[in-house]
Amino acid sequence: MSGAIDKTLGILEFLAEHPEGSLLVDIATRLNQSRSGCHRTLMELVAYGFVRQTQRGEYRLTTKLPAMGVGWFSKSGIIDIAQPGLQRLAAVSGELVRLAIVDGERLTLVAKAQGANSGLLYDPDMGIDLKLSCSAAGHALLMTLSDEMAVQVASRQGLGNPRDFGPNAPTTIARLLEFLAEHRRRGYALIRDVYAPGMSSMAVPVQRRGDAPTAAIVIAGPSLRFTDEKMQQCSGALIGTCNELALIGSASPLLEAHQGGTWGNRG
Repeated sequence: MSGAIDKTLGILEFLAEHPEGSLLVDIATRLNQSRSGCHRTLMELVAYGFVRQTQRGEYRLTTKLPAMGVGWFSKSGIIDIAQPGLQRLAAVSGELVRLAIVDGERLTLVAKAQGANSGLLYDPDMGIDLKLSCSAAGHALLMTLSDEMAVQVASRQGLGNPRDFGPNAPTTIARLLEFLAEHRRRGYALIRDVYAPGMSSMAVPVQRRGDAPTAAIVIAGPSLRFTDEKMQQCSGALIGTCNELALIGSASPLLEAHQGGTWGNRG
């Protein structure tokens, strides 16, 4: 990647994590860029409409970049294809249902449906990339790999710190492999106090036979309400919805299955 592109993308990613805006000195310092070079790049981004400067001097993303992403998802057809199944699962479980799609070795939340339960809701931000070792969707994908390949993929991303997730988040590869063995025996991923304290979730990969997984569907809720018994009751509907989405997923380029796939294969 050229230096100019690297610096530009670095600034965009930094500003995406700081919607309140940041001053030039803070951006340059955090990204280890010269102040003059960072300023030139910011001025170019302002000229193209991707960044604006506030009266107080902070630089912020405009809505142009998010609008491009929303438009891209809309044109991909993924929401239209997946939403009916997500809604049915939300009605059955009464909990939050999420769809996460595979992009290389990244797993991104792109769609959701909320069940009828009131009270505490489990709702991480749309569009975030999930930590594979600390999320039900990540475990659902890792369980489709051999232990050796799962270790390689998880190691490249790194294990999560329990301080940032839940107290049961695996801190060693050995513990992660124990989780995956349990998931394979069960037929779906199930975690408690791993992604967040007091939360339970279950997930199944969206995968046609002989192909790499293209997504995962997650049901999540507070552990006091979303118990092991409740998750077991929801497992058949979750597996059925994933199988259905695997069959119709070729209608969207984001869910199109590829023989052999790219999940877990670098390069």
